[in-house]
Amino acid sequence: MMKNKLFLTQTDTTIGFVSQDASKIDKAKRRLPDKHYIRTVDSLRTLKKFTRVPEQHKNRVRRAKRVTFIINGNSYRVVKDEEHNLLLNRVGWFYSSSANLSGESYSQAYAEKETEVLVSFPRKSVGQSSTIYRLGVKNLKSIR
Repeated sequence: MMKNKLFLTQTDTTIGFVSQDASKIDKAKRRLPDKHYIRTVDSLRTLKKFTRVPEQHKNRVRRAKRVTFIINGNSYRVVKDEEHNLLLNRVGWFYSSSANLSGESYSQAYAEKETEVLVSFPRKSVGQSSTIYRLGVKNLKSIR
């Protein structure tokens, strides 16, 4: 099925690998499987399938753009980028990571060699990483 493939695409923040199979991203990035990936979701409805957003932070999550939230030890980002959502809306969610070897800078030749499906958009840039916040029941902590 297509959603278990490794895609190379322009995400809402950078050029990245996305897949519903985290082991495919591990293999492409040549990193150990014990690290977690950001789970990008297409809507708040999809996010509710994975976690409960603390009441105090619901408006913050709903309005955030290019912001990743750590909730109960897992990372989530609701994507509002229309181009990336063309792919994301078809499957609901993906694990997401930058398209490079762990600790290395982006190489288009390397990324294209490692991917199974190349999704092309006109905007080809390595952008700024998302802001990350850890949400508690009552508190908010800036991570990046």
